[in-house]
Amino acid sequence: MGEEILQGESMEEILQGEAMEISLKDLSKKLEEFAKARDWEKFHSPRNLLLAMVGEVGELSEIFQWRGEVDKGLPNWEESDKEHLGEELSDVLLYLIRLADICGIDLGDAAAKKIVKNAIKYPPKVTF
Repeated sequence: MGEEILQGESMEEILQGEAMEISLKDLSKKLEEFAKARDWEKFHSPRNLLLAMVGEVGELSEIFQWRGEVDKGLPNWEESDKEHLGEELSDVLLYLIRLADICGIDLGDAAAKKIVKNAIKYPPKVTF
């Protein structure tokens, strides 16, 4: 696929692990373009996207299923396991972004507002 993938990043650069900054809006636009190019929009109802995301959450859960508790940063994991985890996390994120977009929700804005609400609801404990 020789086309540019994300804001000037080629597939080869992405696969080589080049760091890049990308916004939720950029991802949303790329997901919309991806679906349009494959004529998948007809399948992207809120229900279908939610069920697909739940399936991906299941795949994500399988990675942790028999590992017990794991240390922050996953220091004892193989790189291939971390790569697989990143792929499954990405699948969940991409379906979530697409679902929000199809439902007309600005996910970045909604998340920022939710953080503010949570800060009010759960203020830090003050110790003297």
